[in-house]
Amino acid sequence: MSGFADNELTCNDFLGGRVRLWQPVDGYRAGVDPVFLAASVPAISGQSVLELGCGAGAAALCLAARVPGLHLSGVELQAEYAELARKNAVENGANFEVVQADLSALPSELRQRQFDHVIANPPYYRLGAHSPAADNGRQIALGEQTPLANWIEVAARRLAPRGYLHMIQRVERLPDMLSACSGRLGSVEILPLGPRIGRAAELLILRARKGGRADFKLHAPLVLHVGERHIRDGESYTPEVMKILREGAELPWPAAR
Repeated sequence: MSGFADNELTCNDFLGGRVRLWQPVDGYRAGVDPVFLAASVPAISGQSVLELGCGAGAAALCLAARVPGLHLSGVELQAEYAELARKNAVENGANFEVVQADLSALPSELRQRQFDHVIANPPYYRLGAHSPAADNGRQIALGEQTPLANWIEVAARRLAPRGYLHMIQRVERLPDMLSACSGRLGSVEILPLGPRIGRAAELLILRARKGGRADFKLHAPLVLHVGERHIRDGESYTPEVMKILREGAELPWPAAR
């Protein structure tokens, strides 16, 4: 049983139904952001992946659906979301271990392990910058409690040599992310996610590598929607993005791996 009553949950399809995710009716609900995050990771079967702040498990489970045979671990601060992620792992048949803990005080069993990949979708807003109505789960998920630099520091410590960090964030947090990577992670690449042609990107995906020495790369945006503006009801994603969101395709990262 999760920490939520049955009437407090909905079951939603991701990747065209390949992933079914129980989520709270009120509180933080995953959208397309964790799907893009999962699609960006160049994982292969047999590798290990740690998700920091896994919520109900959307990103990890979408990654598991695309790449079978992964060894997935997740850390989630909120106990009810950690329980929900475990429930979702079982119902989706995923090898996904979820630990309820503060990422700044990981249990010893995680501190003794290293991972091929670390993924994270940290809160987008600095402490005090976002205050949704009395909804603690959503407030914790969207409003920063642990500084962004701590997320990257923990990720760097848990990565195996040559391992990758992938993180999705708002573009205004890029200076914080680059500062936190300095001296910890290299080969930093940034892929902006642009809503439409001619529109400024609001989100980005950061890729960084432990021990990486390649030059910094700022890629052209991945444009999400067709056309310069929304002109009719319904979805307007590009065919490339539709394959990511509905078929579980890998995100076409521009750089060679």
